[in-house]
Amino acid sequence: MPATTLDPRTALVLIDLQNGILGLPTVTPSADVLGQGARLAEAFRAKGLPVVLVRVGWSQDGGDLPVGRSDAGRMAAAPPAAFSEFPAELGPQDGDIVITKHHWGAFTGTELDLQLRRRGVTQIVLAGIATSIGVESTARSAWELGYHLTLVEDACTDTNAEAQASSLKNIFPRLSEVDTTDRVIELLSA
Repeated sequence: MPATTLDPRTALVLIDLQNGILGLPTVTPSADVLGQGARLAEAFRAKGLPVVLVRVGWSQDGGDLPVGRSDAGRMAAAPPAAFSEFPAELGPQDGDIVITKHHWGAFTGTELDLQLRRRGVTQIVLAGIATSIGVESTARSAWELGYHLTLVEDACTDTNAEAQASSLKNIFPRLSEVDTTDRVIELLSA
């Protein structure tokens, strides 16, 4: 369903638009997704609405790396600190909220919900990398927490085309409205 409206207290939440993730091979070039994310951030900042930059990172000793068994294995060591840095064109800028997560979703084990609720946020505009992992996990939690949600399709990408298509076709329409950067910016101006 296309985006119909934005609540007066809507926040932009950008997932993992950080140096270490932007370097991965993605379905849509990550430079394009970063550009759309930067456009959205600029528009939200101009309206005085919250911009949340979420990054994934771990302590250098690796003590907070995710545990558990999976076919994909688990990380053996934390990546270097530069992995979690944001590119200059994104920010952060004064007033932005920076959340460091240690798992896929931005709500798990972080203060994201607290930061949004203290600011009276009722809706989230969501974008980032990877669509089927960090973005989808965050969207599921946002929906469960009662936020209105708009996913920005052209500001998301994934490392797996099949997984991205499944998220966009099967999951997001059940959790959110789905639209483009241009449409969200248009709604911000309305």
